[in-house]
Amino acid sequence: MRARPAGMIRGIMRCAPAVWMIVVMSHHVCANPLLEPWGGPFGGVPAFDRVRVADFEPALEAAMAEQLAAIDRIATDPTPPTFENTVAASERSARTLDRVQTIYGVYGSNLSDDAVQEVERRMAPRLAAFQDRIVQNKAFFDRVTAVHESADKAGLSPEQRRSAWLLFTNLTRAGARLGPGEQAELAAINQQLAELHTVFAQNVLKEEDGSAVFLDTETDLTGLPDSARHAAAEAAEERGKPGRWAIPNNRSSVEPFLTFADRRDLREKVWRMFVGRGDQGDATDNKATVTKILALRAKRAKLLGFPTHAHWRLEDSMAKTPQRAVELMEAVWQPAVARVREEVADMQALADADAAGITIAPWDYRYYTEKVRKAKYDLDEAEVTPYLKLDRLRDGMFFVAERLFGLSFVPVAEGVVPVFHPDVRVWEVRNREGATMGLLYFDPYARTGKRSGAWMSDYRGQERLDGPVIPIVSNNCNFVKPAAGEPALVSWDDATTLFHEFGHALHGLCSDVTHPSLAGTRVARDYVELPSQLLEHWLSTPEVLGRFAIHCKTGKPIPAELVAKIRRAETFNAGFRTVEFLTSAIVDMKLHLAGDVPVDPERFEQQTLETLGMPAEIVMRHRIPHFLHLFADDGYSAGYYSYLWADTLTADAWEAFTETGGPWDAAVAERLRRHIFSAGNTVDPEDGYRAFRGRDPTIDALMRKRGFALPR
Repeated sequence: MRARPAGMIRGIMRCAPAVWMIVVMSHHVCANPLLEPWGGPFGGVPAFDRVRVADFEPALEAAMAEQLAAIDRIATDPTPPTFENTVAASERSARTLDRVQTIYGVYGSNLSDDAVQEVERRMAPRLAAFQDRIVQNKAFFDRVTAVHESADKAGLSPEQRRSAWLLFTNLTRAGARLGPGEQAELAAINQQLAELHTVFAQNVLKEEDGSAVFLDTETDLTGLPDSARHAAAEAAEERGKPGRWAIPNNRSSVEPFLTFADRRDLREKVWRMFVGRGDQGDATDNKATVTKILALRAKRAKLLGFPTHAHWRLEDSMAKTPQRAVELMEAVWQPAVARVREEVADMQALADADAAGITIAPWDYRYYTEKVRKAKYDLDEAEVTPYLKLDRLRDGMFFVAERLFGLSFVPVAEGVVPVFHPDVRVWEVRNREGATMGLLYFDPYARTGKRSGAWMSDYRGQERLDGPVIPIVSNNCNFVKPAAGEPALVSWDDATTLFHEFGHALHGLCSDVTHPSLAGTRVARDYVELPSQLLEHWLSTPEVLGRFAIHCKTGKPIPAELVAKIRRAETFNAGFRTVEFLTSAIVDMKLHLAGDVPVDPERFEQQTLETLGMPAEIVMRHRIPHFLHLFADDGYSAGYYSYLWADTLTADAWEAFTETGGPWDAAVAERLRRHIFSAGNTVDPEDGYRAFRGRDPTIDALMRKRGFALPR
């Protein structure tokens, strides 16, 4: 998952309340280390060693005041508007706030505690108010409009035209053309949304941090591999229960348990804990919050002139309209459900043969999937996992970047660059000529206070507006940290996640643009997942597995016959993976197409799944009460379909390699780098993809990738 950019001008702008408090720059604020330009090597790095949570609030307020003053100077400039004194100047105005919000975002995502969450609750409406002040600055908008509309006459370069268009479009979509009364109403809506998004995200984090299933005896662990046993013992000790075992309420702990644990009653207990996040009827229950968010989003869309929130969100996407996104999902739905029926039949046959006397339920799916995998392909995930050592796989993804794009990754010595947690490591990224291209921070392990999932963040975007600036990016995952002295082993799904997030990182690192608003991953939501999903394909190549999948105990490389089994089973369980995702994406879209009809999340989810014909053996990958993609911010709201849209491009792009010289074809890799990984948002995504592929994509490659029947 790609994290949202921090800067208001550089990201998709959110509307916000009109309330604002002018900040008096006291001596304390001036001395705030968060406001200082980043010092140190590599053109400056975040000063994580100087961060105090108490500094966030004054730093954010001072940085917002600084940018507002800069926008006012642009708005009141007596000289005619030009690209340089209006659009470029607006990009420069965000730099201090970008730096502050980068570190603030790191703490909110990776080191959240009561103090950080209190600041988030106070600052969410103020940050929204700040954004709204810029959107509603009519003189500023008039100057931006003038630059955009005079692009031909002024002879702007293609990138300048794109930058001016993007700023004009973002301001317009955020309500810059509304009248004063409508803007005030819109501002009030967004103040409430900012507060509700914060409540939703904090509720999910509290429930994940605060709950676990505890196991009492060795028999409770039957079936679990040693790595999972050690991790469970460590988790219990961290929670003050030494001598027991704990399954924390996060995906990296829950999924291995559901896959390997023989105790069906405990699988059900762990499953119910995990899928019930945000839905317990207690202080962290999110259903009422969801209802409020949906109502406010619908009201905002109407004010902005759109039928629904979904229409507003998709206007600047590749899909353009909800209908096009729905058509793609519908084309895949029936083949995916048909495959699930086959998968369930195979599992039920094994359960019957074992005289288990059960009907496959959601907490059985992963467990019996492994049994079927072994029976059909002689492939056991427990056999593969010892070869999936995290540090070796990390070196493998670096190898891919070197072969494809000529990048090398050099470890930065401890202490040279400050980090926010001892688990974090940093690499300097160099190009073929040995020049520094950027920095990569890697934070792999789950811990209390870290939000679930995996994501990439830009700490600093690449640009050349006032001279070359190298990007700083991070990859953040939630892998289970091993016991002291034990290797960090991951599942195949976790290894895929590792390569996925690294694809986002490469998108940021390879950026080669002038304007920060167009750099790296600042592209359409349903395009940003193309580089990340494409990079997943290189994990299973013989070159990567043969060199980097090394047994954690014997030190021997993974046998060629085991690699062959992995390749033969690539489409195995594709029905489950697709339906699990699609139901979340379809429910998301239908929620946001409902308009101003009041929504009861529990009833809506149940009725939508019944209408779809959801297989009873599967649940949504993200149920509504903990669907952070949708309700922690506007992020992927009405946009979770993006993963499927991008995978349509991904499957087609991968065939560009397989049709020619294979995964390492240098000419195809160079086109990929030039037209997709380095282009950022300087060109329309459709034009960029067409320049890479030579044509538009079709759905056929996606269906082949998943092993589904091609559409007639």
